[in-house]
Amino acid sequence: QVQLVESGGGLVPPGGSLRLSCTASGSFFSINTMGWYRQASGKERELVASITSGGSTIYADSVKDRFTISRDKAKNTVSLQMNSLKPEDTAVYYCNADVLRLGLLNYWGQGTQVTVSS
Repeated sequence: QVQLVESGGGLVPPGGSLRLSCTASGSFFSINTMGWYRQASGKERELVASITSGGSTIYADSVKDRFTISRDKAKNTVSLQMNSLKPEDTAVYYCNADVLRLGLLNYWGQGTQVTVSS
């Protein structure tokens, strides 16, 4: 089995920063794309940012120039540095990974709450 464990969420005032981390553990050969999604109350889950095993990144337009995704392949970890946070960034943030086991399977973390409020 594969587990994705997130950390780093919390309450932060507008303009503040947070760093989310996610570590994959379990039995697998490798990890392809890793990413962060978020789901605000009453809204659909959306992609925030993703990074391939080669380091190519994709960002949602709403977070470009504010968020940075990075990855440590040796530690099976993906991080999301979030700066200049806005109230509209408030959501549950989920880690996601495409993991190669007997086939390529997709996994989700349990989610971590990010609240931006004064």
